[in-house]
Amino acid sequence: MIPGTGRRLIKKFFFDANDGIIQVMETIIRKIDKNQIDETVINEAGGLLKAGRLVAFPTETVYGLGADALQEEAAKRTYAAKGRPSDNPLIIHIADYEDLKKIAVNIPPQTDMLAAHFWPGPLTMIFEKSENVPYGTTGGLDTVAVRMPSDPVAQALIRAAGGFVSAPSANTSGRPSPTTAQHVAEDLGGKIDMILDGGSVDIGLESTILDMTVSPPMILRPGAITAEMFEKVIGPVDTDRTLLDADSKQAPKAPGMKYRHYAPKARLMIVEGDIREEILAIRQLAYAAHREGGKVGIIATSETLPFYNYGIVKNAGTRENEKTIARSLYRVLREFDEEDVDTIYSESFAVQGLGNAIMNRLEKAAGHETIRAAEIVKLQKYRRIIFVSSSDCARGPMAAELLRHRDLKQEYVIDSRGLVVLFPEPVNQKAEAIMRSAQMTLGDHTSQKFDGANIQEDTLILAVGESQKQKLLAEYSGLKNVYTLNEFTGDDGEIPNPYGGALAAYGECFEALDRLTDRLADKLNSFTEEE
Repeated sequence: MIPGTGRRLIKKFFFDANDGIIQVMETIIRKIDKNQIDETVINEAGGLLKAGRLVAFPTETVYGLGADALQEEAAKRTYAAKGRPSDNPLIIHIADYEDLKKIAVNIPPQTDMLAAHFWPGPLTMIFEKSENVPYGTTGGLDTVAVRMPSDPVAQALIRAAGGFVSAPSANTSGRPSPTTAQHVAEDLGGKIDMILDGGSVDIGLESTILDMTVSPPMILRPGAITAEMFEKVIGPVDTDRTLLDADSKQAPKAPGMKYRHYAPKARLMIVEGDIREEILAIRQLAYAAHREGGKVGIIATSETLPFYNYGIVKNAGTRENEKTIARSLYRVLREFDEEDVDTIYSESFAVQGLGNAIMNRLEKAAGHETIRAAEIVKLQKYRRIIFVSSSDCARGPMAAELLRHRDLKQEYVIDSRGLVVLFPEPVNQKAEAIMRSAQMTLGDHTSQKFDGANIQEDTLILAVGESQKQKLLAEYSGLKNVYTLNEFTGDDGEIPNPYGGALAAYGECFEALDRLTDRLADKLNSFTEEE
């Protein structure tokens, strides 16, 4: 912090091959309130832009890296700071609709209606460029992309800079777009002249890009303004789903069409299927990585967060309000960089409305690498194992805890239940004493009655004896995968019932269950090997 100025500085030192300092870059960070704009700060930033320098600033979508759009050298500085390919066009931001005619020609008549409904706002339109716009700004194209942001700070800065500010996202090219000034500083601190810190952005995803040079107009990048919203105003629009190969000689017409974008450092894969399949598949993948010592990240939602037991799980928002997901997506991707994960698995989202834009960004961040959830799910025969005893106070809980301590190649939900449970009660004290002698505990266990509802086909039910098995089959019609533990493991013996016996009887029961759960683990693991 510079005393008396309210400014912060970021310095970066650049070295030559002999470790000699050749340049010191300073980035000024200025706080600014969109509800009470400091004109002194805005004029300072505008002066930098007029001088051909670079200033990052907030918009309602993401933070933009501003430069004078009509200066060729300023465009070169933008590409250099971002490490952005020079054929990737920049979007020109304006604050007044009348200024569109100074940078675009042959403007189609629908533009007035679109601007009336969606400008200022998260809409970029592509037109034929005028001679005022240098090819450095358009990536060598004869078209120009134009947006009028609604953020008051952005509008004030554009006017202070002369009315035409090119502003790609203020991040290193290919990285997740910045939604806070801190994100900008992480990527571009020491590479640009100033960052205007206006807090977190409102939307969190880049603008919708609509190509107005074709008929009907074509969406090149989905965003907060959807095809359905356009069609209510101007009728049908097309959607271009083209993604150019990075080696292609064809120049992209809009940002994000050619190069991998929005990507975290880790490999990102989208798991696709119905939501239950996605959860199960991600659980399996995360558990497998855990066993192998890998570090996995999971992009989940408020609705699915409780279902994951392994990996670093981050909540992207709620499916009931996809705006929360849009606002959080890039933040979550950047947080995984800080966690230093190896791989990230993400749930998928509905490809309609704002979900279309969310999936567009995820797919590009993942390099279009997806996993079919059903292909992963089918590799596991059982996912839940329930041990059933009479009272759920000794044999069932002991078997469940023993199995939890086995080295299992797949993740299982392991429970125990009782057929006759009048009220919840703790485990038998003698059973607990035996378990403690083996460095295990049932101290948190409370007996629960077996309920045949919500039993899936991938549930394995193991009774501690033949009488319990027969009672299950008699009282709960339609149950599948019901065996005694001995039967399922191919053992001819029986599990001794220690009820009412001395501590030694519980010890004998433990030894039988220890042997049987060892065989059970081997059998469960063999299902994976067979696949």
